Amino acid sequence: MDLVVIKELLGHAHIGVTAGVYTHVRLRLQRQAIDTLDGALGPVNDNPDDPPAAAGGR
Repeated sequence: MDLVVIKELLGHAHIGVTAGVYTHVRLRLQRQAIDTLDGALGPVNDNPDDPPAAAGGR
């Protein structure tokens, strides 16, 4: 949710108030998004010398 929308709904005068109060929520949502993407993309090849895994087969 956009912070400006939350600011307006809660009646905060300044976006800084909203951002300060809800930063922990944004960080949690970002962590969830990262974990979801990590699960969807599969294991990461941490060795740049290894060739990428073949995509699909016939």
